[in-house]
Amino acid sequence: FVLGLSTVFLLLGFVASTLGRWILAGQGWFVIGAGVVVIVFGLHFLGALRIAALNRELRIDVPNQGARATGAFLLGLAFAFGWTPCIGPILGAILSLAANTASPARGITLMAFYAAGLGIPFLFLAAFLPSMGGLLVWMRKHMRTVERAMGVLLIFVGVMMVTGNFTALSWWLLEQFPALGLLG
Repeated sequence: FVLGLSTVFLLLGFVASTLGRWILAGQGWFVIGAGVVVIVFGLHFLGALRIAALNRELRIDVPNQGARATGAFLLGLAFAFGWTPCIGPILGAILSLAANTASPARGITLMAFYAAGLGIPFLFLAAFLPSMGGLLVWMRKHMRTVERAMGVLLIFVGVMMVTGNFTALSWWLLEQFPALGLLG
Protein backbone atom coordinates (compact mmCIF):
# COMPACT_ATOMS: atom_id res chain seq x y z
CA PHE A 1 0.00 0.00 0.00
CA VAL A 2 2.73 2.47 1.01
CA LEU A 3 4.74 1.55 -2.10
CA GLY A 4 1.73 2.36 -4.30
CA LEU A 5 1.19 5.63 -2.44
CA SER A 6 4.87 6.53 -2.78
CA THR A 7 4.97 5.67 -6.50
CA VAL A 8 2.43 8.38 -7.30
CA PHE A 9 4.27 11.07 -5.33
CA LEU A 10 7.70 10.12 -6.69
CA LEU A 11 6.35 10.36 -10.24
CA LEU A 12 4.86 13.76 -9.45
CA GLY A 13 8.25 14.93 -8.13
CA PHE A 14 10.02 13.65 -11.24
CA VAL A 15 7.56 15.40 -13.56
CA ALA A 16 7.66 18.67 -11.60
CA SER A 17 11.45 18.79 -11.49
CA THR A 18 11.78 17.79 -15.15
CA LEU A 19 9.40 20.58 -16.17
CA GLY A 20 11.38 22.86 -13.87
CA ARG A 21 14.26 22.80 -16.36
CA TRP A 22 12.11 24.78 -18.80
CA ILE A 23 10.88 27.08 -16.09
CA LEU A 24 14.40 28.11 -14.99
CA ALA A 25 14.54 30.80 -17.67
CA GLY A 26 11.94 32.77 -15.68
CA GLN A 27 13.01 31.41 -12.31
CA GLY A 28 12.60 34.68 -10.41
CA TRP A 29 9.00 35.06 -11.50
CA PHE A 30 8.33 31.38 -10.98
CA VAL A 31 9.54 31.48 -7.36
CA ILE A 32 7.37 34.53 -6.68
CA GLY A 33 4.38 32.85 -8.33
CA ALA A 34 4.99 29.63 -6.41
CA GLY A 35 5.28 31.66 -3.20
CA VAL A 36 1.93 33.31 -3.90
CA VAL A 37 0.38 29.86 -4.51
CA VAL A 38 1.84 28.59 -1.22
CA ILE A 39 0.40 31.65 0.59
CA VAL A 40 -3.02 30.98 -0.95
CA PHE A 41 -2.80 27.36 0.24
CA GLY A 42 -1.91 28.63 3.72
CA LEU A 43 -4.92 30.93 3.71
CA HIS A 44 -7.04 27.95 2.69
CA PHE A 45 -5.76 25.95 5.67
CA LEU A 46 -6.49 28.88 7.99
CA GLY A 47 -10.02 29.12 6.64
CA ALA A 48 -9.53 32.71 5.45
CA LEU A 49 -9.95 31.60 1.84
CA ARG A 50 -11.81 28.45 0.86
CA ILE A 51 -10.96 26.73 -2.41
CA ALA A 52 -13.74 24.23 -3.11
CA ALA A 53 -11.57 21.99 -5.31
CA LEU A 54 -9.21 21.37 -2.38
CA ASN A 55 -12.08 20.20 -0.19
CA ARG A 56 -13.37 17.60 -2.65
CA GLU A 57 -12.50 13.96 -2.54
CA LEU A 58 -12.00 11.92 -5.68
CA ARG A 59 -12.48 8.21 -5.23
CA ILE A 60 -11.40 5.51 -7.61
CA ASP A 61 -12.93 2.11 -6.99
CA VAL A 62 -10.36 -0.66 -7.03
CA PRO A 63 -11.60 -4.22 -7.25
CA ASN A 64 -11.25 -6.23 -4.05
CA GLN A 65 -7.93 -8.03 -4.37
CA GLY A 66 -7.99 -9.59 -0.92
CA ALA A 67 -4.76 -9.57 1.00
CA ARG A 68 -2.45 -9.91 -2.01
CA ALA A 69 0.47 -7.51 -2.40
CA THR A 70 -0.75 -6.44 -5.85
CA GLY A 71 -4.10 -5.45 -4.40
CA ALA A 72 -2.42 -3.44 -1.66
CA PHE A 73 -0.20 -1.71 -4.26
CA LEU A 74 -3.22 -0.85 -6.43
CA LEU A 75 -5.08 0.39 -3.39
CA GLY A 76 -2.08 2.62 -2.53
CA LEU A 77 -2.08 4.03 -6.07
CA ALA A 78 -5.83 4.68 -5.93
CA PHE A 79 -5.57 6.20 -2.48
CA ALA A 80 -2.79 8.58 -3.55
CA PHE A 81 -4.76 9.77 -6.59
CA GLY A 82 -7.94 10.10 -4.56
CA TRP A 83 -6.25 11.79 -1.63
CA THR A 84 -4.22 14.28 -3.68
CA PRO A 85 -6.92 17.00 -3.59
CA CYS A 86 -7.14 16.66 0.20
CA ILE A 87 -3.42 17.23 0.66
CA GLY A 88 -3.25 19.73 -2.21
CA PRO A 89 -1.86 22.71 -0.29
CA ILE A 90 1.14 20.88 1.15
CA LEU A 91 1.67 18.81 -1.99
CA GLY A 92 1.49 21.95 -4.14
CA ALA A 93 4.10 23.68 -2.01
CA ILE A 94 6.51 20.76 -2.25
CA LEU A 95 5.91 20.30 -5.99
CA SER A 96 6.64 24.03 -6.42
CA LEU A 97 9.96 23.51 -4.66
CA ALA A 98 10.64 20.41 -6.77
CA ALA A 99 9.91 22.31 -9.98
CA ASN A 100 12.26 25.06 -8.84
CA THR A 101 15.18 22.60 -8.53
CA ALA A 102 15.17 21.56 -12.21
CA SER A 103 16.90 18.37 -11.15
CA PRO A 104 14.84 15.17 -11.35
CA ALA A 105 16.99 13.60 -8.61
CA ARG A 106 16.26 16.48 -6.23
CA GLY A 107 12.58 16.51 -7.12
CA ILE A 108 12.35 12.78 -6.47
CA THR A 109 14.27 13.22 -3.20
CA LEU A 110 11.85 15.91 -2.01
CA MET A 111 8.89 13.73 -2.90
CA ALA A 112 10.51 10.65 -1.33
CA PHE A 113 10.66 12.48 1.99
CA TYR A 114 7.07 13.60 1.46
CA ALA A 115 5.97 10.05 0.65
CA ALA A 116 7.83 8.76 3.72
CA GLY A 117 6.08 11.38 5.83
CA LEU A 118 2.75 10.06 4.57
CA GLY A 119 3.64 6.38 4.45
CA ILE A 120 5.41 5.87 7.78
CA PRO A 121 2.33 6.85 9.83
CA PHE A 122 0.33 4.25 7.87
CA LEU A 123 2.92 1.62 8.73
CA PHE A 124 2.86 2.60 12.42
CA LEU A 125 -0.92 2.67 12.36
CA ALA A 126 -1.04 -0.84 10.91
CA ALA A 127 1.47 -2.12 13.48
CA PHE A 128 0.03 -0.41 16.54
CA LEU A 129 -3.65 0.18 15.72
CA PRO A 130 -5.08 -1.65 18.72
CA SER A 131 -3.14 0.53 21.17
CA MET A 132 -3.64 3.87 19.35
CA GLY A 133 -7.33 4.50 19.99
CA GLY A 134 -6.66 7.42 22.35
CA LEU A 135 -4.25 9.12 19.96
CA LEU A 136 -6.67 8.85 17.06
CA VAL A 137 -9.44 10.39 19.17
CA TRP A 138 -7.07 13.21 20.18
CA MET A 139 -6.07 13.84 16.55
CA ARG A 140 -9.69 13.95 15.41
CA LYS A 141 -10.48 16.38 18.22
CA HIS A 142 -7.55 18.73 17.43
CA MET A 143 -7.50 18.50 13.61
CA ARG A 144 -8.56 22.13 13.17
CA THR A 145 -5.63 23.31 15.31
CA VAL A 146 -3.23 21.19 13.25
CA GLU A 147 -4.69 22.68 10.04
CA ARG A 148 -4.24 26.22 11.37
CA ALA A 149 -0.64 25.54 12.35
CA MET A 150 0.02 24.19 8.85
CA GLY A 151 -1.65 27.28 7.38
CA VAL A 152 0.64 29.60 9.35
CA LEU A 153 3.67 27.55 8.31
CA LEU A 154 2.65 27.64 4.63
CA ILE A 155 2.11 31.41 4.72
CA PHE A 156 5.53 31.84 6.35
CA VAL A 157 7.22 29.72 3.66
CA GLY A 158 5.28 31.51 0.89
CA VAL A 159 6.33 34.94 2.15
CA MET A 160 9.92 33.71 2.40
CA MET A 161 9.72 32.55 -1.24
CA VAL A 162 8.17 35.81 -2.50
CA THR A 163 10.77 37.94 -0.71
CA GLY A 164 13.73 35.75 -1.74
CA ASN A 165 14.52 34.91 1.86
CA PHE A 166 13.76 31.23 1.35
CA THR A 167 16.80 30.88 -0.88
CA ALA A 168 18.90 32.83 1.63
CA LEU A 169 17.69 30.55 4.43
CA SER A 170 18.49 27.48 2.32
CA TRP A 171 22.06 28.67 1.76
CA TRP A 172 22.46 29.54 5.44
CA LEU A 173 21.23 26.06 6.45
CA LEU A 174 23.67 24.44 4.02
CA GLU A 175 26.52 26.51 5.48
CA GLN A 176 25.55 25.62 9.05
CA PHE A 177 24.73 21.96 8.34
CA PRO A 178 26.80 20.82 5.32
CA ALA A 179 25.40 17.27 5.64
CA LEU A 180 22.10 18.60 4.32
CA GLY A 181 23.78 18.92 0.92
CA LEU A 182 23.98 15.14 0.77
CA LEU A 183 20.17 14.90 0.68
CA GLY A 184 20.01 16.17 -2.86
